[in-house]
Amino acid sequence: MAGVAGGVPTVCPTILYDNAKAAIRTLTQALGFTEEAVYEDGNGSVLHAELSCGNGRVMLGSRGREGVFAKAMAGAGPAGVYVVVDEVDGHHARAVEHGVEILMPPTDQDYGSREYLARDAEGNVWSFGTYAPGSAG
Repeated sequence: MAGVAGGVPTVCPTILYDNAKAAIRTLTQALGFTEEAVYEDGNGSVLHAELSCGNGRVMLGSRGREGVFAKAMAGAGPAGVYVVVDEVDGHHARAVEHGVEILMPPTDQDYGSREYLARDAEGNVWSFGTYAPGSAG
C-alpha cells in the first residue's frame, strides 16, 4: 500500500459542521486536539481546518458551501471517529469539565482497551481509548 513518508497520516476523517468554529473550540479545549490550520472565507465561514491528536488528523469545515465535496456531504452526518489516547481517565475528566456529552464513561473492554464515548454538539460520536489499531501482530 502506498503511504506518505515522515509520519504524515494517510487517513483523515473529514466532518462538516453547522458551526465549525464551535466544533474547533470543543475539539481543542475539551478533547485535547491541536489546531494546525484554519482557513476562513471573508464571512468567517471555515473553509478548511486541520486538527491533530497524536499522529492523527481530522479535517473539518462549515456546511452549506459550494463544490462537489460539500454537495456530497450535504446529507451526511453524524460520523464516528476513534482516537487513541494514553490516559483515558484524565482525558475523560477534561471533557466532562468542558461540558461534553458523555455516552459511556471510561470502561475496560474485553479486548484489553479502556475507552469512553462522547458526542459533540452536532451529533458526531468520538471514541477515545487505549486500543491502537494495527499495533498487534
